[in-house]
Amino acid sequence: MTADAAVDVARYLARIGLPDPGDPSVASLERLQRAHLTAVPFENLDVYAGRGVATELDWSYPKVVDRNRGGWCFELNGTFAALLAALGYRVTRLGAAVLLEGDTDREGHLTVRVDLDRPYLVDVGFGDSFFRPLPLDTPGPHDGGKALYRFHSIDGRTTLIELGPEGPHAQYRFTDRPRALSDFSSESTRLQTDPSLHWRAGRFATRLLGGGPDRVTLLEDRLKLRHAGVWTEQAVAPGEWAATLDRWFALEP
Repeated sequence: MTADAAVDVARYLARIGLPDPGDPSVASLERLQRAHLTAVPFENLDVYAGRGVATELDWSYPKVVDRNRGGWCFELNGTFAALLAALGYRVTRLGAAVLLEGDTDREGHLTVRVDLDRPYLVDVGFGDSFFRPLPLDTPGPHDGGKALYRFHSIDGRTTLIELGPEGPHAQYRFTDRPRALSDFSSESTRLQTDPSLHWRAGRFATRLLGGGPDRVTLLEDRLKLRHAGVWTEQAVAPGEWAATLDRWFALEP
């Protein structure tokens, strides 16, 4: 299955609980983004267990749609882009350098541009991030649902910046150059095999609740819930972890 191959739209929409998203529009795009972020968790279970994951659609599509699993950006944004294209959206896959832990030029993230009346950035594979399409043709600030976001562009590169309570925080930097899923294969291998990275340090899963902004996040030793902007936590013992994962995410380790 190639990145532009036809997908079973009805089954994919059933997977995310949105049987009729409507015709392509920014309102429909937001419904799709919220539904995907609610139904399909951002999680590292396969990577943590050393089972290995791939970037191509013939891996990620069955995982997300048939096996009711989640994944990371290459899988989630890879499949979401295919769904959007099948629904008639003009989609461009973009490579991004993640800046959460400092400056880098490594394109360790796959994100998605959608062109409607104007270009929008959408993302279902960056964890606790924006869940509304962000207009790319103005710097902002834009309401991303979780927080305000703005763009800073220079020399053909655009940085996504979250405007949080502690000040602006760069998220990732990207260009308009289209990417194929295969372009991320080597970085995917590096990220899942480097034992110094957080992907191998502990299991996690996170998703929106009810379309956001509420969220649930399961870490190795605790469950975090955000409701009305307030986080609460409860300890999760090792023997309770699998049952907690099943309760909140319908997944097995």
